[in-house]
Amino acid sequence: MPIKRVYFFAFLAMMAFAGNSLLCRLALKHAVIDAANFTTIRIMSGALVLGLLVRLRGGGGGTAGSWWSALALFVYAAGFSFAYNHLPTALGALLLFGAVQATMLGYGLWHGERLSRKQTVAIICSFAGFVALLSPPFAAPPLPSALLMTAAGVAWGVYSLRGKQAGDPLLATAGNFLRASAFAAALSLVLWAGLLPDKMGVVYAIGSGVFASGLGYAIWYKALSGLPATHAATMQLSVPVFAAVGGVIFLGEAITLPFFLASTAILGGIAVMIFDKVQAP
Repeated sequence: MPIKRVYFFAFLAMMAFAGNSLLCRLALKHAVIDAANFTTIRIMSGALVLGLLVRLRGGGGGTAGSWWSALALFVYAAGFSFAYNHLPTALGALLLFGAVQATMLGYGLWHGERLSRKQTVAIICSFAGFVALLSPPFAAPPLPSALLMTAAGVAWGVYSLRGKQAGDPLLATAGNFLRASAFAAALSLVLWAGLLPDKMGVVYAIGSGVFASGLGYAIWYKALSGLPATHAATMQLSVPVFAAVGGVIFLGEAITLPFFLASTAILGGIAVMIFDKVQAP
């Protein structure tokens, strides 16, 4: 595939990932739907479109994947939705992204990777930015919501790490979404309060599942086949930025200077970690 097309697909995937944050926030703030039902509709619609993509490709049914990966996917999706009840779009995306990268970097350290001096400084800067982000006069979000989004990021990091050994990524993701639908349906039943989602709530949830999740993941896997690992990792730094821009345009959310400074420390530190790791002998 031509390199320009590879990066075009990667750009579309990053937009889709940021779109998940925007669609969830729009649904919970401007429509009638609760976090549990949003999660269920998102996962089930994602499972349907991924299963369709697998069949169109001629890859059989969505029987790959595992229940453990499906559980990690469900924890991510549920924590993500409940956290966005009280988090602005940009802050939620940044907490999610930071937790994902921290999980994956921590996994590498646990398995024997060593930090250079530059990487050590970078990780300290990122951690300081993360702490500042949760404290006045920066963002200071509700702690339960911040912890939920952090847990969602850890779960997505675990899911991503497990996916490295999953074989066919599209087939495995279809199977994991199908299994996760059972967890999501159980959550909706347990938390059912008699509130029926309205039309726009369902539309936002389906949009998140079909376009931002199902098609977004399929496009990302297509791009990954032609992207160096470093480029793939650093491109994800754009997701919180796209989410922030979407929050400003569609939700009227403000980006403050303290938030910008803390975000720069977090994302800049992660970028240094990734680049220095590749350049190290």
